[in-house]
Amino acid sequence: MRLTVYLAGHVHSDWRNDFRKLARSHDLPIDFVGPMENHDRSDDIGEEILGEQPNPILKDEAASQINNLRTQVLLNKADVVVALFGTSYKQWNTAMDASAAITLGKPLILIRPGELHHALKELSNKAQVVVQTPEQAIEALAYIFATE
Repeated sequence: MRLTVYLAGHVHSDWRNDFRKLARSHDLPIDFVGPMENHDRSDDIGEEILGEQPNPILKDEAASQINNLRTQVLLNKADVVVALFGTSYKQWNTAMDASAAITLGKPLILIRPGELHHALKELSNKAQVVVQTPEQAIEALAYIFATE
């Protein structure tokens, strides 16, 4: 059995690569999907596909349409969603993806530091598992494959 895991969270760090390495170190049969990790391409994809837009707001709207398409398709294909919340950046996209996963009935592993407990209490309550580190999330995924 293989799982497809959607990695939701900010694109301002290398956390996804680190998470994939952790999964490989545990020899987990997981395929990872997620948002576009090239932040510039994500911002420019609307114009790349639809052509130059007349102002920055319409450029953002065009990119949003294409990115939302990607998110919806990949979230629908995912078996599990892992959403990482950090304290360094506003986490709007992470919250949106985690909420969409819940709406779609996808199991959610929420990674969040303790100091975000209050801010994320409702979302945490809907997640199947809430952890504080990526390593703990990997252990939760590894347990799915455990036989003893």
